[in-house]
Amino acid sequence: MALPWKDVVFVECVGDYRLRLRFSDGADGIVDVADMVPFDGVFAALKDPALFTQVRVDPESGTITWPGGADLSPESLYAAVVGRRNPSAAPSP
Repeated sequence: MALPWKDVVFVECVGDYRLRLRFSDGADGIVDVADMVPFDGVFAALKDPALFTQVRVDPESGTITWPGGADLSPESLYAAVVGRRNPSAAPSP
């Protein structure tokens, strides 16, 4: 069964590759991006803490993005925040 998700409406860096996220349905929590992505390919630049902290909400896609085009699927983020993993949801290329 597919896990429903909502759009990300708020993001804040809280240190060590962790982000506090809030979703359009009010779900709120902290995710550790280091547990979600292998810092290579499009994500390699995010090893730099100065770049990692430049994360922003993209209201058009309903998820978070970084300079250079890295983003994560809102489904994966929502699953991480509500404590359930959706194995079919993966980081966006």
